[in-house]
Amino acid sequence: QVQLVESGGGLVQAGGSLTLSCAVSESIFSRNVMGWYRQPPGKQRELVARITSGGNTNYAESVKGRFIISRDNAKNWVFLQMSSLKPEDTGVYYCNQVPTTIYWGQGTQVTVSS
Repeated sequence: QVQLVESGGGLVQAGGSLTLSCAVSESIFSRNVMGWYRQPPGKQRELVARITSGGNTNYAESVKGRFIISRDNAKNWVFLQMSSLKPEDTGVYYCNQVPTTIYWGQGTQVTVSS
């Protein structure tokens, strides 16, 4: 069964922090590069962070130094720690493989107020 279930979003003031979590089915998670994507209002979805099964990470320039991606390989979870949040971080956040599968979860809304 395919599963991508994101959680942890919310409303936060600029400068605040949030941690997102994503439960992933084995078929999608196992030994694959995983990533967090976000879709700002009225814009296309973009990749903001990725992590290999071995723990190597890469970040979009816009979030580098503020976001940390991690994964729990034993339990098939992916996390995104977000700090120093800015209004431009607002959007719906999704996790998926990199490159993506055809499956998407419902996402979790992050809203950063100024």
